[in-house]
Amino acid sequence: MKSILVICSHPDDEVFGVGGTIAKYSEEGYKVHVVIFSYGERSHPWIKDSITKEIRIKESKAAGEIIGCDETIFFGLKEGKFAEEAEEKNISSMIKKIILKRKPEKIFTHSSDDPLPDHQEVFKAVMSSVEKISKKYEVYCFEVWNPVNLKKRNLPRLYVPISLEKKLSALKCFHSQTLSMISLLWTVYVRAIKAGLQSGSRFAEVFYKVR
Repeated sequence: MKSILVICSHPDDEVFGVGGTIAKYSEEGYKVHVVIFSYGERSHPWIKDSITKEIRIKESKAAGEIIGCDETIFFGLKEGKFAEEAEEKNISSMIKKIILKRKPEKIFTHSSDDPLPDHQEVFKAVMSSVEKISKKYEVYCFEVWNPVNLKKRNLPRLYVPISLEKKLSALKCFHSQTLSMISLLWTVYVRAIKAGLQSGSRFAEVFYKVR
């Protein structure tokens, strides 16, 4: 069975960046595998990590049911410490094993110029992993916190027509992420409309091919 793999930093990144595309591929019969580096405990520093972890896993899985995720894997790395923990736990090797086992047709991950350091570290880890595999897997980047992308204008682009309604429904599952919703929800609309106009669809998501 055909599959795609999404690799991101925190619960909700998969929906902000690839939610509509996940739903699209799922409807077409693809298996959708999601890898999330952290549980996002730092979003609620006044609450015990174990409680925040439970909340965010529950939210991510509820969103995944809406858009059609078949599997969600959490690495459990600490936010802000991805670089050192990824090396300690040999995350690159873990990603390689996941890729070789699932054999995704496409891999989606963060853009290298996303301003969040954790997102940049995920990009580095993904690229390090795929470069160790003889088969050339396609890697596409999505944006979350960088509303304007200037560095990748000349890279090949993949446009995927999406159901914006389904993506927004999945985002509503993240009840704990009020600040992120306020900060990012407008970009979801703008990007979907812009990519739709560029690709001849009502709404779409756009990705930059880096490999």
